[in-house]
Amino acid sequence: MTRVPVTAVPHTRPTPVPGNLTQFEHLALSSPVNLADGHARQELTPGQSRIVGELPALWADVLARPVEEVEAEAYRTYFELLGQYGHRLPSTRVLSCYSSSVAMEIFARSLAAVADTALLIHPTFDNIPDILRGAGLALRPLEEEALHGGDLDPAVLRSVGCVFVTTPNNPTGRVLAEERLRALAAQCAEHDVVLALDTSFRGFDTRAQYDHYAVLDGSGCRWVVIEDTGKLWPTLELKVGWLVFPEPVGLPLSEVYSDILLGVSPLVLSMVRRFAEDAAGGGLAELHRFIAGNRAVVREVLAGVPGIGFPHPHSRGSVERVELGARSALEVWSALREHGVHALPCRKFHWADPARGEHGLRVALARPTSSVLAGARALRSVLLPGR
Repeated sequence: MTRVPVTAVPHTRPTPVPGNLTQFEHLALSSPVNLADGHARQELTPGQSRIVGELPALWADVLARPVEEVEAEAYRTYFELLGQYGHRLPSTRVLSCYSSSVAMEIFARSLAAVADTALLIHPTFDNIPDILRGAGLALRPLEEEALHGGDLDPAVLRSVGCVFVTTPNNPTGRVLAEERLRALAAQCAEHDVVLALDTSFRGFDTRAQYDHYAVLDGSGCRWVVIEDTGKLWPTLELKVGWLVFPEPVGLPLSEVYSDILLGVSPLVLSMVRRFAEDAAGGGLAELHRFIAGNRAVVREVLAGVPGIGFPHPHSRGSVERVELGARSALEVWSALREHGVHALPCRKFHWADPARGEHGLRVALARPTSSVLAGARALRSVLLPGR
């Protein structure tokens, strides 16, 4: 195993505390050990490297074919890699976007045209509430325990136009089980509430790979799903987000989409198809083993540190939340920066109650194992100074 030394990086002037999680992540982009953002930054596998070598041939291929054909091949291959065969229903529309955040913006603007309030999972990554609020929507928090514990309060459902769930959730890794999705969709159908799902981390967890589209279609509710390839593969931000919904859905999604973009590069779509084919041939299982190995590295290095805990022991996603006991996550983040290491304080995930994230730090695992090891050792040295 190649080991990256943890080196001190001097700062000539203090950096203002970022205002949102993406700003924290931006600060980390040029750091020696970046464990902040959840994007895939591990090394390419041999199979993936061969796909990169195919790019000139893929370029020539997409020039010779209709864009619609290239696009359909890409999303079919990706969706079905993850068990989503129900997308083939004749009424289902799929719109390709540059990223899940662009898809989220289109959805938020469309929802705001017909509703004024959304019930949003809590905690979750803060760009989701920021985008929804930016479109003019008021938000009410939906606590994970309430979501997974049983039916939602009908009075609450009557007061909102949408229920928005991230599954698997970020940073907790909790997955909405098939039975819970079916019950939630039935409630949304009963109260004519849009059910929106962000499934960007689905690829890491087989428990999240039952056919969501079959469940949603059978429920009769109005639904929208955001899919994303950007978390799985280290493709230098060449990725696709998809907006998937049935017609009619009662939201001006196609109209707002056309206000923002024409489409996604067919070269990127073709590359995503090839990465999905490689994943279906064993690459996805290899990725699962790799992430599990990096999670084990973090837990082993931090084992025995007083106050340290891992509140989501069953998470399979590409991030790991570490509880710091009485230590402030912002204080620990600042100390880690002196070692050239960046992770993500968790206050902003708790968008409705930031104090609940005061002592949590999120560590990205989709990195070379040497970087994860160096970051975990730096965190241990910060928490156990002088040892």
